[in-house]
Amino acid sequence: MPNTAKTRDGVDIVYEIHGDKGATKRIALVHSLAMERGFWDGVAAKLAGKAAILTLDCRGHGQSGKPNGPYTVEQMADDLADVMKHAGWDKATVAGCSMGGCIALAFAIRHPAMTTGLGLVDTTAWYGADAPTAWEGRAKAALEKGLSSLADFQLTRWFSDDFRTSGNPIVKRALDTFLGNDIPAYAETCRMLGAADMRDKLGTITAPTRIVVGEEDYATTVDMAKAMHAGIEGSSFLVLDKARHLTPLEVPEKIAAELERLL
Repeated sequence: MPNTAKTRDGVDIVYEIHGDKGATKRIALVHSLAMERGFWDGVAAKLAGKAAILTLDCRGHGQSGKPNGPYTVEQMADDLADVMKHAGWDKATVAGCSMGGCIALAFAIRHPAMTTGLGLVDTTAWYGADAPTAWEGRAKAALEKGLSSLADFQLTRWFSDDFRTSGNPIVKRALDTFLGNDIPAYAETCRMLGAADMRDKLGTITAPTRIVVGEEDYATTVDMAKAMHAGIEGSSFLVLDKARHLTPLEVPEKIAAELERLL
């Protein structure tokens, strides 16, 4: 059953705990842009016998509150801290994919005592010099033309060609979740990612860190992942053959195996 935590600024965040709720090993998983907590179902199923697993709907997403913006990755990291405290968790391994990885990165920077491990999947510390303009363009496209105008763009970024055309129901589920988003909240989250820049804080991270990226990921590229790896001392780095941007959906068993190593 889902639970609801109230953040320090009064936003309701819906979350669930899967697996062995009494386990001493704990992991919090943060979804990608325009997804929701069910994004992690495949990974959570493979980790269920090994840990307690917390998944949440980030602010602006799923069943959680959708306040007016602006949003920041630091704010969403604090949301996760508030959710963990509501759940009675003082610390956990924290992992995220894409947007969720940005939030997990911000969490490890802002809440090091609560971070026992860090999983960064298909993500980046900085989207590049043109990021504010590019992400604003995506926000405006959604606001002016609707999310359906971005559907083909998203699908080709998310999944490898073979997986996207395989008929796997995960593809349709991801697209349906995307199309069901609140558009103003989606736009604010796009702007949040355009503004995110944590490059100068990477050296402060001391938690064991594993970085994973799809070989064909052109949303958060292999080079972006390498830059995080270079900035976080002692981190591991793995490229997944032929995978693209949403590897927890396409190859959940491989992501679960990497996260299990953090536990």
